Amino acid sequence: MAFSISTFNGHSVVRADGELDVSTAPQLRQTITTALDESGGKLIVDLTAVTFMDSTTLGVLIGAHNRVRETGGALGLVCPDDKIRRVFRITGLDNVFTLYDTVPDAATALT
Repeated sequence: MAFSISTFNGHSVVRADGELDVSTAPQLRQTITTALDESGGKLIVDLTAVTFMDSTTLGVLIGAHNRVRETGGALGLVCPDDKIRRVFRITGLDNVFTLYDTVPDAATALT
């Protein structure tokens, strides 16, 4: 599992590669916190390279969503893989998060 932070059109982008589960959730939470502190509340989480995601990860993403909402920021999730999108559909979180196919799509929508 690897995490990175970059910027795209004024948004911080957190990219996750590999499996997101209970063992990697704390590192994801810390990476998102760092990115939000640096970005002023505009965040894109890029899940393009994620191969597995569990409920602990969903909890981290919900926490990020709540923090962004409280500060008037914006959060987008990039999730082109239907297997990962299915997790959001099954849990009903596709009604909470807007899922985008690419980072540019998310940045355009969140501007």
